[in-house]
Amino acid sequence: MRIAISGHRLLPEATEALVAEALEEALAPVTANIVGLTCLADGADTLFARAVLAHGGQVEVIVPAEQYLAGLPEEHHAEYRKLLAQATKVHHMPFTESDSEAHMAASQHMLTLADELWAVWDGQPARGYGGTADVVQAAHALNKPVRAIWPAGASRD
Repeated sequence: MRIAISGHRLLPEATEALVAEALEEALAPVTANIVGLTCLADGADTLFARAVLAHGGQVEVIVPAEQYLAGLPEEHHAEYRKLLAQATKVHHMPFTESDSEAHMAASQHMLTLADELWAVWDGQPARGYGGTADVVQAAHALNKPVRAIWPAGASRD
């Protein structure tokens, strides 16, 4: 089973804990070999990658642009590098700048590789092009199943 992830970034600490638990619960009944597809952004992407690896699955990373890491929070860089090193495959998109166009293209590529999308999403419209709502819409356009994960008590800043 190949599961793509899209979800919110910059989550409050309490919400990260709730989302991590919800992802673990969602993965628990999955008995097929799992490949998690992720861009490894801070927040939902990283929580998902950790859960997949803890579940004995594999992670494939889609790097949206050459300058992607520079656009992520500095405190996330070490975790990004650690998880990237554990990836079984890394897909590099042909972009230099880490902008919304590159991010959406990476998400669309990820969806072509996936059987389904898990969206750590509050159901609200995207705050900018390439946000989770846009990825959910792209998954629907490709007839990919979408599983929304937003635990009770979760919030965004």
